[in-house]
Amino acid sequence: MALQLSPELRQRFQQLKQRYPSLRSALIPMLLYAQDEIGYVSDDLISYLAEELNLRRVQVEETVLYYSMLRRKPAGRFHLQVCTNVACLLRGAKPILEHVRQRCGGPPKTPTPDGIFSFEEVECLGACTGAPAMQVNYDYYENLTVPQVEQLMTQLRAGKKPAPVPHISGVQFQPHPAEVRVISRRFGLPDSTSLDTYLKHDGYQALDKALKQMTPEQIIEEVKRSNLRGRGGAGFPAGMKWSFVPKDTSKPKYIIANADESEPGTCKDRPLMELDPHQLIEGMLIAGRAVNAHQGFIYVRGEYRYVLEILERAVTEAYERAYLGKNILGSGFDFDLVVHTGAGAYECGEESALMESLEGKRGYPRIRPPFPAVVGLYGCPTVINNVETLSSVPSIILKGGEWYANLGTPKNGGTRLFCISGHVNRPGLYELPMGFPLRRMIEEVAGGMRNGKKCKAVIPGGSSVPVLTADQLDTPMDFDSVAKAGSMLGSGGVMVMDEDTCMVEVAQRIMHFYAHESCGWCIPCREGTTWLRKMLDRFHAGGRVEDIRQIGELARNMLGKTFCPLGDAAAMPTISIVDKFRDEFEEHLRSGECPSARSPAGVAH
Repeated sequence: MALQLSPELRQRFQQLKQRYPSLRSALIPMLLYAQDEIGYVSDDLISYLAEELNLRRVQVEETVLYYSMLRRKPAGRFHLQVCTNVACLLRGAKPILEHVRQRCGGPPKTPTPDGIFSFEEVECLGACTGAPAMQVNYDYYENLTVPQVEQLMTQLRAGKKPAPVPHISGVQFQPHPAEVRVISRRFGLPDSTSLDTYLKHDGYQALDKALKQMTPEQIIEEVKRSNLRGRGGAGFPAGMKWSFVPKDTSKPKYIIANADESEPGTCKDRPLMELDPHQLIEGMLIAGRAVNAHQGFIYVRGEYRYVLEILERAVTEAYERAYLGKNILGSGFDFDLVVHTGAGAYECGEESALMESLEGKRGYPRIRPPFPAVVGLYGCPTVINNVETLSSVPSIILKGGEWYANLGTPKNGGTRLFCISGHVNRPGLYELPMGFPLRRMIEEVAGGMRNGKKCKAVIPGGSSVPVLTADQLDTPMDFDSVAKAGSMLGSGGVMVMDEDTCMVEVAQRIMHFYAHESCGWCIPCREGTTWLRKMLDRFHAGGRVEDIRQIGELARNMLGKTFCPLGDAAAMPTISIVDKFRDEFEEHLRSGECPSARSPAGVAH
């Protein structure tokens, strides 16, 4: 076999094979790490991994084809990935993409003749508060302009690698007066990722309390009292989810942190892992104690490679100091933790698709019931919570569920990390009490509208939720109040759009995302997103009068008819934009073109 792998990579493969109850779970990390070394997924690599993991070649091939980060052909030495999703679009991503396209010359994903560059337009990178953003290989560059991109490419060509963003743009180390810092209180501390820093600031005290002073039932009841609702988007009560795990079972139980943060507009989990990884680890340990689980996995989206390395260092520290492993804190409780990488698939943010991916397969959702609490990872009882949810647990156990509940509103306890992006003066990540008014969030916390413009619309919870109009800005930002206003709090990704924004173009960009990310398993989602994308493309270029009705009807016909929520996620914002901004669709018909086309930056003016 012509395949040449370094001794270091082969050693890493052996370590990966020992991490999981099933060999196949090592497949996706092995593919990604091998691609990093040899440049692409070759036929020889596929054959080699199939033999290493006791798989058929077709099982490896079908997995490779599913994940967008895995490529079958070599890229340039510097692969430029330009995000053009909504948050970046609003801040000027289109001219950046066009500049990169012209400088590279050839088609996307194809190396330049000298092999230095390749490029592609990508979906959300989780850098929404630092938009517009671009990745060069795994390095983040944020708040970009066309001249900055030109300078970056010139330096890369000359063999000089500019320093990437040291931490996520938009993280405010000096709190805004309106903030209530609970899970972000250690942001900005020197060496905040180290175990020593964590221990100096209440670190692992909650775990000590949970292990030595509380029963598993008491832990669950405390989390229930806190009114902590899942921060991944669904808002399901965390304590109730834990209580569904069967107590009497011979099967092992698992805790999974869903760190596959891919919802456009959302970039909160990235800094939680980057700046305070031990808080997440402690939260997972407490969850494990609550349901009697002894194995955990942190599933990190593939684009967050540098975050993956931070987490792995933190896990190593925790093992070295006996906060992970056997007999933790002398309590007799054992817990092992694995950091696992994804490889680029929005669908894997859905909990059942995530488990399929963790098992080394395509990220297809499962039919439910049964639910993960009973039949989850490897067919065993499993708790899956978002990073922000699990990071909130140590403070709840240390200070009490009632204290946490009182920070928010009834049935919506605590604080929330809101990612405010778009046409505001101070895009950023802010920790605010649940129920904080949207208007104050924009005008006070984010510094008001950029360039003195008026607000036209807000996406309050990531791209999958219905938009709110300017007359709904007094909505309190908690799950129940936003639902009453006709939308969803979702993942807390607040994207603000000013009066000059073309809402047809926003709908078009959102649908490009969902058509790209649909796994294709169920017909209403696969065909519905494809046809909605085609109709919105046509309409944005001029349109037909019957398209307005057909776009709305097709979106409504997708609702509730798909195996997972992706179909609904595509339909809901589309329906709301057509209903609330029908006049803009009609204006496209009258003028024959998008009004934003008269501006070189599109919706960013």
